[in-house]
Amino acid sequence: MTLEATWPAGLRGPTMIDGHCRDAWTADPSQSPLILAEDRLDAEAQDRTLVSLRATPHRRALSMLEGARPGGKFRGILNEALPGERESGTPLYLLLDDLAGTTLVSRWAWSRWFPGWATAPTEEGRKAHAEAMLGNCLGLRPGSRGIIDQGAPVLQQNSTDVLPMRNPADPDGWHPFSDITGQVQFRRARRIDAWRENVTIHIETHFQDSSNTREGTGRRALHEYLLWATADSATGLLTGIDARAGTLPYGECPGAIANLRFLVGTPLTSLRTVVLQMLRRTNGCTHLNDVVRSLAEVPAMLARAPKEIAVP
Repeated sequence: MTLEATWPAGLRGPTMIDGHCRDAWTADPSQSPLILAEDRLDAEAQDRTLVSLRATPHRRALSMLEGARPGGKFRGILNEALPGERESGTPLYLLLDDLAGTTLVSRWAWSRWFPGWATAPTEEGRKAHAEAMLGNCLGLRPGSRGIIDQGAPVLQQNSTDVLPMRNPADPDGWHPFSDITGQVQFRRARRIDAWRENVTIHIETHFQDSSNTREGTGRRALHEYLLWATADSATGLLTGIDARAGTLPYGECPGAIANLRFLVGTPLTSLRTVVLQMLRRTNGCTHLNDVVRSLAEVPAMLARAPKEIAVP
């Protein structure tokens, strides 16, 4: 899954979001994968408010989301407007669910092009911003470097140069996406691999928020996690989970990994709601929570696999 954001009219103009998500089954690594489900999403947002949405294949109900602001209440609006998408675990639902994080984080890409980019032009404005962010996650708990940084004239968040996601030896491993040069581009990318071994479901997922750079020589990541999980194939209950942090904005952020163990025993299909209940605010990392919540898609992914080869 990828969601790519650009600003053709500049920072004050609308955010144009190009989304692409597919479920692909690999039976023979020497052959191209079988595409089981695929959706495209084109969205326009102004100051995080959705102005227009179009999907391929077409969904008429998407118009019900226009005027909504992705955030705390957005997922409730989404589930009411398109209930069948969540129930079926469609690629489109994963794209729509991720609009909240994408519209929030994507403006960070401008800091890669303009090093003096600040959260607010005045000290009073920066103080108000820091107060609004206080306690939103473990990395922004009281006294953390993260919350101190939120009130600074220029953000000093960690970020790291990253290699291309696409493996030249596996050209079918990702759907097509672009590395734009000449204009600011943000990308949220997510890979979820799932397979069965006897009675165990194995899951590996990679998550990355990244931006291109003015120099056009590569990409720089702000958030990155690699996560592994196992579940019982008969009950769908999570039996194990662990993660490794890549680059994250602040030193406190990786501490959220320790709380993942409290999710063991949760049904995969319940993770979207349970994670928000158990790992909210300073008990978790917003972006790690998004990684774990996406595991709710795994049962639907495996259900689409050809039945004669779905279980070794």
